[in-house]
Amino acid sequence: MKLAVFVWEFPPRIVGGLGTYISEIAPRFVKMGSDVTIFTLNDGTLEEHEVRNGIDVYRPKILNSEDVVPTVIAEDIKKWGTGIRFFADLTMSNILSANRLVNELVLKEHRSYDAIVVHDWLSIMGGMIGKKELSKPLIFHMHSTEAGRNLGGGSQTVKDLERVGSDKADHVVTVSYAMRDELIAQGFLASKINIVYNGVDPAKYDPEVVPKSKCDEIRARYGIRPDDLMILFIGRIVVVKGVDRLIQSMNLIRLRIPNAKLVIVGTSDMQNSIEEMVRTLHLENCIRLRFEWISEEERIAHYAAADLCVFPSLYEPFGIVALEAMSMGKPVVVGARGVSGMKEFVVPNGPHQTGFHVNPYEPNDIAWGITSALQDVAKARTIGQNGRKMVLENYNWDSVASSTLGLYQDLLSGNG
Repeated sequence: MKLAVFVWEFPPRIVGGLGTYISEIAPRFVKMGSDVTIFTLNDGTLEEHEVRNGIDVYRPKILNSEDVVPTVIAEDIKKWGTGIRFFADLTMSNILSANRLVNELVLKEHRSYDAIVVHDWLSIMGGMIGKKELSKPLIFHMHSTEAGRNLGGGSQTVKDLERVGSDKADHVVTVSYAMRDELIAQGFLASKINIVYNGVDPAKYDPEVVPKSKCDEIRARYGIRPDDLMILFIGRIVVVKGVDRLIQSMNLIRLRIPNAKLVIVGTSDMQNSIEEMVRTLHLENCIRLRFEWISEEERIAHYAAADLCVFPSLYEPFGIVALEAMSMGKPVVVGARGVSGMKEFVVPNGPHQTGFHVNPYEPNDIAWGITSALQDVAKARTIGQNGRKMVLENYNWDSVASSTLGLYQDLLSGNG
């Protein structure tokens, strides 16, 4: 199968979960015999063309059009302020990438493709242009929605792009049944929507590959003693991830488990308010804050060092971080109200339990989940082992890649 893939981020430029997804699945498509061409953003420092892990990668150099864009775009985008440059770069990258695909690779070099694949609204413009010019099937992966990410708010322009993209696409692929239900509730055509879960690399995310000395080093960095219990949150520190309510829950947790320490790691646009909340609640002794992006290797070491991982998201279509923690043999506490893909793979009870479901809007419930996991060390260990086993059996990237290619083939042959 020959695929032209439009995606906003690709190694070495990885911004979030989408970058993790594409960096894992695209090389596996190639190993399984597919021909993959990727079109992605060039931030000005990257090669315009390279072959990376068997993938043909194109990053057209963009021009700064932020002075032009405000005169021709919707009023909604003008409200973005400094974000206009982002939208300008996004639009320019999509148009130049589509031009590269159509005019150079197909018309000039006579390459052929079976389908155009795009990921989220960030890449849908290029995909729609490519479909119109080449009359090829368009597969639209939706990893989240603008309304969901903004708890009902967000940019109307982005919402419109999602809707138009879905209308123009031949097929929509999403990451969970929760996300499918959200799309249908927003008016997307149910018959177009298909589901393939995300995955993790259990050979990489393996507790056995991280030496105890590294775990000790991580814990020492945050002043966590050997007899303390380390609770870990890792991800973007934004409202939708429920970090504020997690912090509030620590007042209850420390009453029941005095040696519990919460480590919060990730980039944030709300650093000042988070720091002020910790000070106001007098939680400096039991919460450690680290506002920065850390490498995958460091992230794996943090999972290994933790006793429990918590992800109380208010909105989480899938939640790869929870799957990573499970692969590392850790019990997880996850938000399970509203749109939550995590509640589809985190088993909250029974012999195969892998974690706890909580209401992420209620600090008391978050505290209940965390204390329930930490008060019984033997049970916590069993829950973690169950999580690792589940990942090995059902959620590794090889099986996800195989399922995704199988879905593409069915869709393109008319059997989907």
